[in-house]
Amino acid sequence: MLTFRRALIVAAAILTCFLLLRHTNTHVAAPIVSNSPKPTGSYSDNRKIQDTPAKAASPTTSEAPEAAKAIVSALPWDGDNGGRVALAKKPQQQVPLENLKAMPLRKQLSYAFPYDVEGKFPAYVWQTWKYTPADGKFDEAFRPAEASWTELHPNFVHEVITDAVAGHLIKHFYASIPEVVEAYQALPEPVLKADFFRYLILLARGGIYSDIDTSAIKSAVEWVPQEVPRSTYGLVIGIEADPDRPDWHEWYSRRIQFCQWTIQSKPGHPVLVDLVATITEETLKRKKASELDKQHMKSVVEFTGPGVWTDAVFKFF
Repeated sequence: MLTFRRALIVAAAILTCFLLLRHTNTHVAAPIVSNSPKPTGSYSDNRKIQDTPAKAASPTTSEAPEAAKAIVSALPWDGDNGGRVALAKKPQQQVPLENLKAMPLRKQLSYAFPYDVEGKFPAYVWQTWKYTPADGKFDEAFRPAEASWTELHPNFVHEVITDAVAGHLIKHFYASIPEVVEAYQALPEPVLKADFFRYLILLARGGIYSDIDTSAIKSAVEWVPQEVPRSTYGLVIGIEADPDRPDWHEWYSRRIQFCQWTIQSKPGHPVLVDLVATITEETLKRKKASELDKQHMKSVVEFTGPGVWTDAVFKFF
């Protein structure tokens, strides 16, 4: 028979067990979040952006996937605040994968990389070359120019992407749109891939692309006057040529030609969507017709270079 005294003892025992269990659960170790180290603005530290201190050479073909993963792990960054935060995107309706693949290419690209003009310019500087600055084969003549981008953008992620790493980045960013990956891989010359890569990386992640032999004269935050709200534009480009001479076509692709060796963009910009779709469609068409060879090289250069870039910009306006 349970007496009043025994009932009190049982109740006390149950209460004690409850408190002990509660106390134990509150001391479970919290998960540790590991962030990649921020890049520094010094010239010497910038040499280590792609490689660990134990390696002094550019990634080999077998190392390229890991190098690409290391780059992706550093994303995203907030270009206006210089901090590691997620870039805000406007919510969009989810589309099943099978329905997405049935869409026209431009629709697929717009869905995969939504454009938000009110968003921020991501704090990336993208460049491409055969070797990284950490590699002894990197041309010494390029070092001052390459370093100028880090020196004037100390809070930006600055990456010099090799050909092997570029291919793996494109596979990662465009996995849901295999036509783009196929077109990139089909281009027969590194210079053509370099042209295409700048549009692809800016469409997917935004930021600044600049050729390896260009020097930064001033910080990108000074490129557009402060009185122009950044929430009103998403692409910053310059005029490369505006010649007033009858033989202009011997020097340039277009009478008025926009610069594509330095571009700043927010991800998903419509100009980049249209251009990537145009290059992809044209490349695959020429691949099917066996016209991606040296015999057709002049026309191939035309559809990846400043001519098609200028056309896409004018088409947008």
